Amino acid sequence: MNGTSPPPPGRAAAHPPAKPLYLLVSLAVLALDQWSKWLVERHLPLHAAEPVIPGVFYLTHVRNTGVAFGLFAEHGGGGGRLALVLLGCAALAVVGTYFWKTPRESKLLLASLALVLGGALGNLLDRIAAGAVTDFLGVFLGSYRWPDFNVADSAISVGLALLLLESLLPRRAERPAVAPGEPLS
Repeated sequence: MNGTSPPPPGRAAAHPPAKPLYLLVSLAVLALDQWSKWLVERHLPLHAAEPVIPGVFYLTHVRNTGVAFGLFAEHGGGGGRLALVLLGCAALAVVGTYFWKTPRESKLLLASLALVLGGALGNLLDRIAAGAVTDFLGVFLGSYRWPDFNVADSAISVGLALLLLESLLPRRAERPAVAPGEPLS
């Protein structure tokens, strides 16, 4: 046998969710991201801004040819686009590998990586298909305007924040399995 005792009668063993279930989070992020971008592209003219909460939150429509927050945006030529697509593919491969190597007991880590995967894939698809990412959420803090972003960016940011949180949490010490009848030490 494997050295572990069965669960008490009437209680099933608690198993962490299988990894493919976490990928449903990625799929949900991807679907919401692509749907929301489609709605904006269809119903809001490019460079428009519609106030939701005046002075605080706007629905906008901008095209971002750069990376996060418009950094490294290109102004003509296609070399930057190819470089960003390749960088995005490499990042997706790294995060995907980390996801598959993560034990299924690490629920918070898997959930955070699933958010990052879904968001990264959403923005990568835009960059491949259109050469730019549609951003549409505009936030102001007083006189400061935060760079416009989208659902994929939000998922990546939340996923990275959860990764940071997970790295700061104390690790549970793994206890060796105790055979029935043996005293706990």
